[in-house]
Amino acid sequence: MNEDKIFDIEFEHDGKPYKGWANPSEKLHDDGLPASFHVVLNNVSFGHVSFAGNQWTADEWRPEGLAEAIGKQIEKKYKMNLK
Repeated sequence: MNEDKIFDIEFEHDGKPYKGWANPSEKLHDDGLPASFHVVLNNVSFGHVSFAGNQWTADEWRPEGLAEAIGKQIEKKYKMNLK
């Protein structure tokens, strides 16, 4: 884990507040952005999220729209405009 690259995320989804952090992977895409992010929300491991096929996805089933909401927080951090 590269602790100096971890960043906090906080948002609301479907009326529920989420607070946690994201840890970017060491593996990078050709554009220099991390290939995936390990995410912890509300003190529980969410898993890994990545951007592929024009959408944010999680490595495990998660409630609809939650991976996308996390992705939006990552986009803000990296000042990305993926869509």
